[in-house]
Amino acid sequence: MKKITKKIRATNPFRNRKIIAVFLYLACFIMFGFVALRFSWIMVKGEINGEDLLQNIDNLYTRNTVLQANRGTIYDKNGNPIAMDASSYKLVAILTDEWSSPTRPQHVQEPEKVAKVLTKYISMSEEEVLEKLTKNSSQVEFGAAGNNLSYDIVSQIQEELEKENLTGITFQDKKTRLYPNGTFASHTIGLAQVQSDDESDEAYQQLKGIMGLEQTYDDILKGTNGTIEYQKDPYGYVVPGEEEIREEAVDGSDLYLTLDRRLQVLLENVMEEVDEEHTPENMTATLMNAKTGEILATSQRPSFNATTKEGIDQSWQNLLVEYAFEPGSTMKVMTLAASIQEGTFHPDSYYMSGEISVAGGTVHDFNPDGWGSITYLEGLARSSNVAFVHQVEEMGYDTWKKYLDNYGFGEAVGMNLPNEYSGSNKYEWPLEKVNTAFGQGLSVTPVQMLRAFSAIANEGNMVKPYLVDHITNKTTNEVTQFEPEYTESLISKETAQKTLQYLTETVNNEHGTAKGYKIDGYEIAAKTGTAQLYNPDTKQYYSGGGNYIYSVVGMAPADDPDVILYVTVQQPDFNGASQGSEVVQKIFNPVMKRALEYMDAEDGDSTEIVQNEMMPNLIDSNTSEAVTEIQSKSLSTSIIGTGDKIVQQFPLEGSTLYDGQKTILLTNGAMTLPDMSGWSRSDAMKVSEMTGVEFEFEGEGYVSEQELAPNSFIEPGTKVKLSLSPVSGEEE
Repeated sequence: MKKITKKIRATNPFRNRKIIAVFLYLACFIMFGFVALRFSWIMVKGEINGEDLLQNIDNLYTRNTVLQANRGTIYDKNGNPIAMDASSYKLVAILTDEWSSPTRPQHVQEPEKVAKVLTKYISMSEEEVLEKLTKNSSQVEFGAAGNNLSYDIVSQIQEELEKENLTGITFQDKKTRLYPNGTFASHTIGLAQVQSDDESDEAYQQLKGIMGLEQTYDDILKGTNGTIEYQKDPYGYVVPGEEEIREEAVDGSDLYLTLDRRLQVLLENVMEEVDEEHTPENMTATLMNAKTGEILATSQRPSFNATTKEGIDQSWQNLLVEYAFEPGSTMKVMTLAASIQEGTFHPDSYYMSGEISVAGGTVHDFNPDGWGSITYLEGLARSSNVAFVHQVEEMGYDTWKKYLDNYGFGEAVGMNLPNEYSGSNKYEWPLEKVNTAFGQGLSVTPVQMLRAFSAIANEGNMVKPYLVDHITNKTTNEVTQFEPEYTESLISKETAQKTLQYLTETVNNEHGTAKGYKIDGYEIAAKTGTAQLYNPDTKQYYSGGGNYIYSVVGMAPADDPDVILYVTVQQPDFNGASQGSEVVQKIFNPVMKRALEYMDAEDGDSTEIVQNEMMPNLIDSNTSEAVTEIQSKSLSTSIIGTGDKIVQQFPLEGSTLYDGQKTILLTNGAMTLPDMSGWSRSDAMKVSEMTGVEFEFEGEGYVSEQELAPNSFIEPGTKVKLSLSPVSGEEE
């Protein structure tokens, strides 16, 4: 009986339940304690599994926005913009309601009404817009029609949408770099393009200089970005009353160059004509102030349109500083000066021309038979190699090497442009030493030649070529002025004057190789060059045909030069020209003539230009004010674009205006096609140059029909057909 009683007690369910309940209570208490301890630890520490909870909350409700600094503007010497910042906008439609709140809809609710508004401002039909707005997508863009919109267009769209309480349209803005002059010393000015500065935030992008002055002075031009920090609600809206933390952006400094826009545009036009007619391998042309070293104009081919980027793939090389070549007979200018200084040049003494055996080889004149016994002055006029071999032999090889080094050959000029070459001045082998007298056996860059020529044009003092006149800090108004840098050469003032005098013989002498470079009303000191090209495959010089670098240097006025113009043309197609020098003349003569006329006008020596009505400078002017000013001169004007500021004009500032002159003004807004009815082909091409739009002409005469209606939106690369027909009576 006792055993049965014990067994019943042992299996008593109430007792078991009590034990289990106590166990569960203890377990819950321990777990609660653990959880409480864990919560306390998280509250004190503020992190879990390495995650900073306070920072995550802050990130969730705090927004940081970058205030982008404006990149500095690059101007020419007269304050005309060459490179400037511009903002453009991309049209985006939100179609999903996922990002909307009940009281703040963010998506398109009435697509038909929105389409009616948008079609007024972008070049798409109402049906095309409506098709976009009814797609099964979260958001849509509108291609080229909705891209690169101006602030003015965006403001008008927003105003009309708000007036009709229409939602779902937003705009994404982006910084772009505007080059209003198109092809304009493009490799020298360079490019600034959008670069992602923060890979974790693709929406934030920064303009960065990748070529030319834009690259060299990128740190000065780009400025310093600012930030805004503020609190937002779960829907992304700013929380009212919260403090905003703002650090203002500091805009970049402005660069003012030595380039003269009038001369640069002329040079670009002339270079383009020669490039199309003679298709050379490459060309360079640089105009420099002989007294100061300011580069007034510089161009090359191949080049590119900085606005459309057309042609940029042809060459990234800036030939002004990266093109090393054997200069040929233009080097005789420097040999002549050294010979005069050393007293070994005897202009009236005679020598036998044609060829000469020296240093184990034979040097020929370009006429191997020579011209018999001639004076050294005639030898200069005829560009005789033999004459200059005699000069180096008489002064001595070591002496001539001192002059080569003093002229700066073999060392970089220091132009503050990327990738500048130093050329070569090895001067090792006897024949190589002799050949340097007439420009073989060493390599130079155009800017090195300009520096050396300045010793002749500037009374024996070499001046360093430079491009930046001054830098202006827009925040502090501090101005950093660049001054001419002079180096004393081995050439005296008297020697420089004699050299200039003798160089006029190449232009004025009946046998002169530079006879084609005469300019009415001005005395020119010049020297031509025809340099052989080295073939790396055969390890010999090319011969025959047009396998030469044709060049000329001109200094004018010869008695006291104001300017130096140096032009090189490599391997042109003669295309009707009898020799390479005629191709070079097509660049040299018009540019030198215009430069000298401008110099005279600035000195007050010429009244012919200033007596006539001149085109004013309208760059940076308010659009309506610019139109009023043009109309006050009884001239008609055509506006390209919807902006409120003029960024490019035709004719250029300082151009003489005439009755019926057509003026064209390009604004900073989205580009639009003007009404070109009655325009000549040449006037239409000005629009093409300004905008990058390609015109296809049908017929001859004047514009009678244009494929796109007036005020249609256009962008670089757009192709437009223009029909031309003769005016009344023109066919007779």
